[in-house]
Amino acid sequence: MTTILKINASARSERSLTQRLSSHFIRNWLKHRPEDVVVERDVGRQPPPPVTEEWIACAFTPPADRTEEQATMLTLSDMLIAELAAADIILLGTPMYNYGMPSSLKAWFDQVIRINKTFSFDLDRGDFPLEPILSGKTLVILTSSGEFGFDTGGVREHMNHLVPHIKTCSFYLGVTGDDSIHHIGIEYQEFGDGRHRRSIDEAQHGVVTLVKKLVETV
Repeated sequence: MTTILKINASARSERSLTQRLSSHFIRNWLKHRPEDVVVERDVGRQPPPPVTEEWIACAFTPPADRTEEQATMLTLSDMLIAELAAADIILLGTPMYNYGMPSSLKAWFDQVIRINKTFSFDLDRGDFPLEPILSGKTLVILTSSGEFGFDTGGVREHMNHLVPHIKTCSFYLGVTGDDSIHHIGIEYQEFGDGRHRRSIDEAQHGVVTLVKKLVETV
């Protein structure tokens, strides 16, 4: 049985293109694997709080030494990490906001990338002391952008701070290597013309194709 963690990072609800696309992914997946588990986390409409100095102190305090208040401060982080740890597939639907992550998604990453929970730290490793604790996960990134040309070789590749950032952070989510990362994006949203409609159709078709591929390998 496969567990999918479906994360929505859009501030919109029914108008969200990425929410529709990720729901399209889930519908197609369950047609093939109806017994699989889907866990949904809407950080776009219910964002985790940003980390604070107090939160950081709690995270770096050994569990046995934490006060009750410190343990309580980490409750949400513990919950989000448990959802992540149980997942085989991380399905991340996110728009591009100002060429990068929505703040709510960045807050989610900050809550789950945590010492001794999702990564270990050892200076004996030299200049690369951080190592992920989780492994074996597949990441599906479904995006939308108002402009176009953000992929490799595109006219706005240098402005894409969304997908590269997610890929960098995914190492600490238990995703290893580009072969475990899949990206499908909708573009041209601000133009609202035929190119945008074609982009939606292509993304929906791409999701169907990706699902067929993954159900045979995950």
